[in-house]
Amino acid sequence: MSIVYETMYILRPDLGDEQVEQAITKYQNLLKEQGAGEIQIQNRGKRRLAYEIKKQRDGVYIQFNYTAPATAIAPLERAMRLSEEVIRYLTTKQEVKEDKADKADKADQAAVPA
Repeated sequence: MSIVYETMYILRPDLGDEQVEQAITKYQNLLKEQGAGEIQIQNRGKRRLAYEIKKQRDGVYIQFNYTAPATAIAPLERAMRLSEEVIRYLTTKQEVKEDKADKADKADQAAVPA
């Protein structure tokens, strides 16, 4: 079963545009190999960090929104942890809002005695 996730990660500010694109592609391909789908990528650009991380004051923010099996997260985060270019990352599970029709169907199914 696929779950909706959001992964936000920060790349070193000294990377060039091409290196940033290579990093995005690398993690996107890693997610696809793990069975992820519907990957939406947002490059939020270079921003000032709230506090210094690994002697860096700025970072390039990248956000991924995707659906994936729960087993896809550990390999992604391991690759980011071992990477020299990623200075921080965070993956969160997103709450998916169900349609009212879906809820009504589920309520009807629950109300019907088996």
